[in-house]
Amino acid sequence: MTCLAIDIGNTSTTLGLLSGHRVTHVDRHPSDCGVGANIEKTIRSVVGRREIDGVVLCSVVPVATLRWRRALKDSLGLVPLEVRHDMVLNIKIDYPRPETIGPDRIANACGAVAQYGAPVIVADFGTALTFDIVSAAGAYIGGVIAPGLNLMADYFSEKTALLPHIDIRGRVGRVGRSTTGAMRIGARVGYRGMVREIIAHLRKDPREAQAALCATGGHAAWVLKDVQMPFTIDPNLTLIGLRVIWDLNRA
Repeated sequence: MTCLAIDIGNTSTTLGLLSGHRVTHVDRHPSDCGVGANIEKTIRSVVGRREIDGVVLCSVVPVATLRWRRALKDSLGLVPLEVRHDMVLNIKIDYPRPETIGPDRIANACGAVAQYGAPVIVADFGTALTFDIVSAAGAYIGGVIAPGLNLMADYFSEKTALLPHIDIRGRVGRVGRSTTGAMRIGARVGYRGMVREIIAHLRKDPREAQAALCATGGHAAWVLKDVQMPFTIDPNLTLIGLRVIWDLNRA
């Protein structure tokens, strides 16, 4: 069976068709472009003339959720399954206020356990950098949230008079020979250091010392390139987690 999975984030929205764990026809675009006819056009560009059996959605942008619900009803005649903590999941939830866990983080945890087993630590390099931990017992126990790379770049330009807004994906030298070059080094090398420290902190607990490490999100490959840490980079992890949740709850 084939489902359309949709991950609506603060910065970007990702769609993909999933048959089993095979992800096809992935489309990513800025979330602020997701209005009216643009959404229906995006849906049609991914689905085409294919028959799909359902839609599963996670969103951290409530206003966008309403738009996508309406567009899915109008274009496909389908009501999406929306991820919640109290659904049937392939993980347990061991968290004081489970209703406060972002649905994307639940999807990441479900996808990581399906792909890599437990214990596992998921790093998602999105608007925020999130780390989510699933214990050896298969329970979501919490995580860490840090600023994302784009937030860092935006903050520099917004809060300083002379520092420019930079494209952080440019060339990174050993020493910055310009303001932009210096900022890129700080972003990439400094960010790697933060990732190392957070992982080291999480792995101090012997129960998570041997946890598998996986990473997803738009900046994962750029930040982790040549880093001597055993991360598996899985750009479609959230979509795979959505498929797992859909399989368990579609009835």
